[in-house]
Amino acid sequence: MNDWILNFLYFPEDKSAYIPAAFQFLIFAILCVLAFRWIIKLSKKQEQKTKDLEERILRERQTDKQKDSQ
Repeated sequence: MNDWILNFLYFPEDKSAYIPAAFQFLIFAILCVLAFRWIIKLSKKQEQKTKDLEERILRERQTDKQKDSQ
């Protein structure tokens, strides 16, 4: 079984082969962080819109109740 694992995994003798992989990993990690931050920013905007809508609806209900009670 160990022979199968060693044949499956590739560990180059020349360690400079890891450099392109490190750059690719760095680029994708940065893109992931940027995407995550964009999603959080978008979520906060939607949350604020929802709160504004909820406050407007509550104000309208209160004014309607005041009009009905008069």
